[in-house]
Amino acid sequence: MPVKFKPSQTTMVKGKGLVTNHYYIKNTPKQELIDYLNKGQKPKIKQKCLNELTRRGIEIVWVKPESE
Repeated sequence: MPVKFKPSQTTMVKGKGLVTNHYYIKNTPKQELIDYLNKGQKPKIKQKCLNELTRRGIEIVWVKPESE
């Protein structure tokens, strides 16, 4: 089973019934993964993001924020 970024969500759509949206990490945009790395809280999901970016061939350069 593919790696999930966040839990699946089931919504009611008029005329179609129940529709399930799956949030797989492979379908998540690159910018959203990078934003989660910078602001996210869960280490397990941060590691999933790092693994996915590495799989896509994106190299991460860590820079410490400058404090004023």
